[in-house]
Amino acid sequence: MKTIALFGGSFDPPHLGHKAVVDAVLSTLDVDKVIVMPAYLNPFKREVYAPPELRLKWLKEIFSSYKNVEVDDFELTCKQKVPSLQTVQHLQKKYDKIYLVIGADNLKSLHKWVGYDELKTLVTFVVATRDDEQIPREYISLHVNEPISSTSLREDIKKEFLPASVAGEIEKFYKEINWIKD
Repeated sequence: MKTIALFGGSFDPPHLGHKAVVDAVLSTLDVDKVIVMPAYLNPFKREVYAPPELRLKWLKEIFSSYKNVEVDDFELTCKQKVPSLQTVQHLQKKYDKIYLVIGADNLKSLHKWVGYDELKTLVTFVVATRDDEQIPREYISLHVNEPISSTSLREDIKKEFLPASVAGEIEKFYKEINWIKD
């Protein structure tokens, strides 16, 4: 039986919190691998800052030394918003059990996700802690202690919160974007 943990997101930019989630999954859950799935465009957002190809490149560099992590471009190749349900249905063709890893910040809107009622029958939800949000008992709680978000980094990029292998490139990209916006 093949078991995976699916960790999707915009990763705009990817940061140490994302890396910490993957590390926590690998050390906590009994999975064959973690699939990191960058979104072309999050179904709840109108835009991304870094282009999909660049976010994919960064993620591949960040996780290149991990033997049980695969960065998958399925959602990027769709070139549109892809609901988690569609991604899970795609992955079910190859895997028997799927953990769906989300951040605690998603709990408030989880019921609004496309096909949520079906999705919750197909996956086991794993919720990475964030700030002091309480994780309901029906979810597996994943303790992660990284007080950073992609949103705050886009507003004020700080190299110390970025994975070393791509920190310079990410910092340069977002500083240029912020300079253009100003």
